[in-house]
Amino acid sequence: MGKSQETVSKKEREKQRARKQQEKREKMQERKHNKEKGKSLNDMIAYLDENGNISANPPDPRKRRVFIQEEIQVSVPKQEHRQQVARRTGIVTYYNQVKGFGFINEDETKQRIFVHSSQLAEPVMENDRVQFEIENSHKGPSAIHLSKI
Repeated sequence: MGKSQETVSKKEREKQRARKQQEKREKMQERKHNKEKGKSLNDMIAYLDENGNISANPPDPRKRRVFIQEEIQVSVPKQEHRQQVARRTGIVTYYNQVKGFGFINEDETKQRIFVHSSQLAEPVMENDRVQFEIENSHKGPSAIHLSKI
């Protein structure tokens, strides 16, 4: 008669497969007992308290604030009271006479603004106080109509 077709490694693989199947069945049974789905609606509802924090308990109706709908502003109001500053002041922090450009630190916003020699009414040096207007160029804000103070 021939040899048996069952080898030791085949038996080991079969045992391993059976053990995995058993673990899978146990996990399925455990999930059935501790299932999260099918909760009641009250268990799933979350509330916001008066401070804006999420809680499981409904907020106290006595602490409820009433808002008048007409007082709520949905859009951004126009800023008519704000004046447009025509001339700005600043200090030249860097100026390269050879290349013909420099930078100005604006007094109000401390923003660094590029300046080109073609926009100068008179020659400037570093640390000079200047007065200028701002133009938005394709590379960012640029100073125009520059003059010393």
